[in-house]
Amino acid sequence: MSPVITSPLVSSQWVADHLGADDMVVVDVSVLPVRDRDGEATGRFTTGRGEYLEQGHVPGAVFGDLIHDLSDDRAALPFTRPDVERFAEAAGALGIAAGTTVVAYDSSGGPWAARLWWLLRAAGHDDAAVLDGGFSAWAAEGRPVDVGAVEPEPSVFVAHERPGVWVDKPFVEAVVRGDERAALVCGSPRAEFDGVAGARPRLGHIPGSVNVPSTELVDDALHFAEPAQLEAAFAPVLTAEKVVVYCGQGIAASADALALVLVGHDDVALYDGSLDEWTGDDDAPLEALAA
Repeated sequence: MSPVITSPLVSSQWVADHLGADDMVVVDVSVLPVRDRDGEATGRFTTGRGEYLEQGHVPGAVFGDLIHDLSDDRAALPFTRPDVERFAEAAGALGIAAGTTVVAYDSSGGPWAARLWWLLRAAGHDDAAVLDGGFSAWAAEGRPVDVGAVEPEPSVFVAHERPGVWVDKPFVEAVVRGDERAALVCGSPRAEFDGVAGARPRLGHIPGSVNVPSTELVDDALHFAEPAQLEAAFAPVLTAEKVVVYCGQGIAASADALALVLVGHDDVALYDGSLDEWTGDDDAPLEALAA
């Protein structure tokens, strides 16, 4: 019998207690920023597979490639969600099937792991969670670490697309016009939201948005904040019937979505195109707080 998950966030102790259990798959989905010669982020990303192989991973964890296998790498925008068939194939290749308990983690405080969790949720698979603190916390606690590849045991995953978990640009435009009722939450860093600095050519945010940066959802050890702190961060939108989250490319927004589900919000959707799509249209309204 697979371990039972009661929250979209599980502790390292929970994972340690269930390592090796039947019908449980642990997936490292780390993605690393590409930096220039001065160490500055370029806005591009590379797979964390090398880090997984050489620096280690949770024992038994397989590696999931969010850049290629778990995204539509043929799409115009990076990290575009794959269609149902493509995701089902990728999830099955990782050994995920109906009834499989999935624990995702990364080395960056959870946004990449949250992305896989959201993709699984959107595909109707609720037996999934994010490892709180990710690999950094796991290693810092002195827990066992293995190196080298773990080959998945392929399975058959059948996706059942859940309605309402994704929204597109026309829906967000309708929210901005007031034709649709929803609260908008941006998970980007405050400087980018305010229009001060960032890798995107156009800075700012979609009009009417609230800023809850995904980096502020975790503490210095990369553990998610306590529920009361999360509720305070999202207080401006918790009474909204529907909340739409977005960021630059839909990754940080996944962490915001996870946090909203943690505090009990039932109707959360992710704008997958996020600001990469929104700012690609010169006519799309964009606000900035910076003078």
